[in-house]
Amino acid sequence: MDLPLVVVKDLHKSFGSFKAIDGVDLSIAPSEKVAIIGSSGSGKTTLLRCIAYLEKPTNGLITIDGKSIGEKVVGARKVPMSDKEIAQIRTGIGMVFQRFNLFPHLTALENIMLGPLKVLRRKREDVEPIARDLLQKVGLPHKANAYPDHLSGGQQQRVAIARSLAMKPKLMLFDEATSALDPELVGEVLHVIRQLAEEGMTMLIVTHEMSFAEEVADRIVVMDHGVIVDQGAPDTLVSSPAHPRTLALLRPNREPRSTALRAGTSS
Repeated sequence: MDLPLVVVKDLHKSFGSFKAIDGVDLSIAPSEKVAIIGSSGSGKTTLLRCIAYLEKPTNGLITIDGKSIGEKVVGARKVPMSDKEIAQIRTGIGMVFQRFNLFPHLTALENIMLGPLKVLRRKREDVEPIARDLLQKVGLPHKANAYPDHLSGGQQQRVAIARSLAMKPKLMLFDEATSALDPELVGEVLHVIRQLAEEGMTMLIVTHEMSFAEEVADRIVVMDHGVIVDQGAPDTLVSSPAHPRTLALLRPNREPRSTALRAGTSS
């Protein structure tokens, strides 16, 4: 059996007295697609940001492909990693957020090429064909020379996905990648994510698109108040949710069975 690509052990993250993450354990296998759902403030985004070490955990351990991120063992003690060491591990993590964060002064092609050129120190003649192939992959070969302000929101997000893929990541993190888009543009971004899923990319997807989560994910994780309250295969969660929060998210128009039975008994 393959070892997990991502392991999160007893993760905690507090902002002052507020516990955003309160003891999360999570493992993700290579090529597994995991969707994280939950109401606003449940800790979904904070979990992703901790995994990428954009937020420093208050406590706990995170490993990516067997390597801990944030801390290392020197002698008999743990010491913080340098920013350079964290950045090196982060090159294996692709991140796509609600906002596209494209550089406005660079074309779509230049935005995609930037990471391999500046971070990986690759040569332009090697990087440009890959970047053009990625534009083809996300359906935008004709937009290579377009600047972000000449692209729709859906097109910008697809360029952002291509930019992440240019670094050849082992893991892709999607944080509500469609939430800032107009409804008619959501489908084109979900199509690209669906294609990556079919190709076997390991993905952790925070989403409010419940039907999409059920379709694409191998496993759905339900978070509430900073903890994981339920998880399992989509079919299992939809048919037999173990927690009322799961039922409220996946089947919002249906009462939990226990509630319905109590209501029937009392009437």
